[in-house]
Amino acid sequence: MSGNQDLSFDSKEHQHLRYNPLRDSWVLVSAHRMKRPWAGQVEKTPEEHIPRYDPRNPLCPGNTRASGEVNPSYDSTFVFENDFPALQSDAPDPGSDQHPLFQSKAARGVCKVMCFHPWSDVTLPLMKKEEIIKVIDKWAEILEELGATYPWVQIFENKGAMMGCSNPHPHCQVWASSFLPNEPAVSDRCQRAYYQKNGEPLLVQYAKQEAEKKERVVVENSDWLVVVPYWATWPYQTLLLPRRHILRINELTVEERDSLAAIMKQLLTKYDNLFEVSFPYSMGWHGAPTGPHLKEDNSHWQLHAHYYPPLLRSATVKKFMVGYEMLAQEQRDLTPEQAAEKLRNLPEEHYKTRENRDKEAQRK
Repeated sequence: MSGNQDLSFDSKEHQHLRYNPLRDSWVLVSAHRMKRPWAGQVEKTPEEHIPRYDPRNPLCPGNTRASGEVNPSYDSTFVFENDFPALQSDAPDPGSDQHPLFQSKAARGVCKVMCFHPWSDVTLPLMKKEEIIKVIDKWAEILEELGATYPWVQIFENKGAMMGCSNPHPHCQVWASSFLPNEPAVSDRCQRAYYQKNGEPLLVQYAKQEAEKKERVVVENSDWLVVVPYWATWPYQTLLLPRRHILRINELTVEERDSLAAIMKQLLTKYDNLFEVSFPYSMGWHGAPTGPHLKEDNSHWQLHAHYYPPLLRSATVKKFMVGYEMLAQEQRDLTPEQAAEKLRNLPEEHYKTRENRDKEAQRK
């Protein structure tokens, strides 16, 4: 059935599909649904009064973890082997005598935990730029170390209880695997196909286009660009892109690490300021595969980071990926352009900094 030719299309009012070239998939955009009243689940407001040091917290300096290991009195970043790893380096092979409908393969790897800071009440947007640079340097170091052997090294952060994080201490995880996981495998295929057809990396060209259009740009500097991608699924999802062609995070220059720390602080401050709450999200870095792939031509790849925050309407109402999303395809309730404009227009001073300054002024 053909559409109504009498109506002029308005992306904020009319549902439509958008293509995600990184996943060769489509997302349904239905921005008019934001007008509907909400009587569904309301989450708890994230805890705001987290102690700087908790003697019971296994991630704090000097404390004993479940393994019996005692953390050093670290004053910067701290990396250790996950006490409950999803991947182990010595797991046995399930064998090859299998029915095609019941296949298994060996899965080996290493899982590490990385604390960003010794204080539990300091998240990335509240850290100094110099402290964030140390996080980036450690990410690059771990990628280089584990990537010498393993095909994929996934750096990721789950922030907030809403995203399944069980510990408020600022930290991330790094899982190195003997296999290329599903998401990077699809991304590898899509980026390779685009490069072979167009002669330029997909995300290099995409960053140039977004920098010109401006409508989905949240923050930018001389080396980096943050956009709500055209194909975003989560309400305030963002994509962090370098302006030059870079395959992996360990290839960043000193200057690019400095400007990356600056733009991460800007973005995450805006996230927190949106609903004046410590903004939950899952984020992770994608770059060219490592291990045996280091000898291959990976020119089709471009380093990038994904941020997937669940909040939609307020600090306590999130987007649910259920029903249609599980059984049919992804769907979102406001346009990427609307989300980008909201984030872009937020102040770059953290709301807690402002509150603390106001309290100090009142005391005087």
